[in-house]
Amino acid sequence: MALAEELEGVAAAVAPFVEEGEELVGVLAAEPASGERLYVCAFARGEERSWLVVDAEGAPVEDRARMREAVSIAAVCELAEETAAGGKLDELRAQLLTLRLTENPEGIEEAEEAALELESTLVAPPRIASPAYLDRVGSATMKLERALGDAQASPFAEAMKAGMGAIEELAAEVERRYKLELSPKL
Repeated sequence: MALAEELEGVAAAVAPFVEEGEELVGVLAAEPASGERLYVCAFARGEERSWLVVDAEGAPVEDRARMREAVSIAAVCELAEETAAGGKLDELRAQLLTLRLTENPEGIEEAEEAALELESTLVAPPRIASPAYLDRVGSATMKLERALGDAQASPFAEAMKAGMGAIEELAAEVERRYKLELSPKL
């Protein structure tokens, strides 16, 4: 079954959790470190959000740790995609092409190949957020940074570190606004 069809099935499975005046606004597929496929569902009523994570059978996840794993990997993958190549991969590829055509500096082909590899690594939505996907995006981004001459400092790594606080805030928000009671904190 294609991922888009899976997400439609999840949307149907969580329909009973949609409250009056509320709508399902997003479903993200995640395979946290456990390898189990979970779905992070976002609901909205105006500016107010609520959340629910369900498993592959559409059953709600009430285990706090499993919920946080799913939300965290989904958010980290989103952050990686947004920060890879400064979030402007198309613009970078166009600049590299122009540079090759006008100046043709040494190493430009390697940089263009690395940018193309990163572009092919990034999966258009819908996609499954997983540690393996995150590793592929990170590796392709680091290869591009090296080809561009950023051997010492990694703007991608710095952006990822800077974004970890926001990811923790999101996980805490999901906990606070979760549609069901979660298992107690340990």
